[in-house]
Amino acid sequence: MNIIVITADGHVRCRPDTTWEREDKDIYAPEQVSSYSYSPVLFARISKAGKCIGEKFVDRYYDAVNYGMLLYAATADEPSCEIMDHTSILPFPMYDRCTLSSADNEFRIMTGEDVIYSTAAGPENLIKDALVKASRLVSVRIGDIVAVELAPAAALVSRAGGPETRLRGSFCENPLFDLKIIM
Repeated sequence: MNIIVITADGHVRCRPDTTWEREDKDIYAPEQVSSYSYSPVLFARISKAGKCIGEKFVDRYYDAVNYGMLLYAATADEPSCEIMDHTSILPFPMYDRCTLSSADNEFRIMTGEDVIYSTAAGPENLIKDALVKASRLVSVRIGDIVAVELAPAAALVSRAGGPETRLRGSFCENPLFDLKIIM
C-alpha cells in the first residue's frame, strides 16, 4: 500500500505505509528530530487498480474520502523528512464522497484549544485531479491512498517550544484524531 501525495506545490511524492498512523497513538519524537511541521490533506482510498486514468473515468477508482494531516520531521541532516514512521495521520473510517459537497461540513485541526487550520468541505475535483495526475506517473492499486495537501507545510512543534503538543482533528463535527507529539 502506498500513500501518494500531491504536494501543495503540485509535485507527486510517495510515502511508504510505515508512515501511516493507524491507531491514533501518541507520537514520541526520536532524539534526532528537532521539530515537526504539518500540512493538512484531503485524501481518498483507491477502490480499483489503474494506470493513466482518464478524467472521464476517475469516479470509478475511489470510493471514500476524509481529511487528515501529514507531518514533516526536521533533523540536523534533513530539514523536511517525509518518510519517518507514524507521520501520515490519515484517519479511518472514511466518509462518502457526497460529504464534500456541503459547505456546512468543516474540517479543523487544533493544538490544545487553538484552531490552526480549518476549511469548509473541499471540492471533489481536488481528488479527481490528483488521481489523474498521480496515475500518469505511478500505478495505483486497491487500498492505496491519494492525498492532496491543502496548504504548504507550516511549523507545528519544536523541542524549544515545550515537551508535548496535543493535536485534535474533526470533520462534520466528528472527531478524526486526538493525539500528542511528545518531544
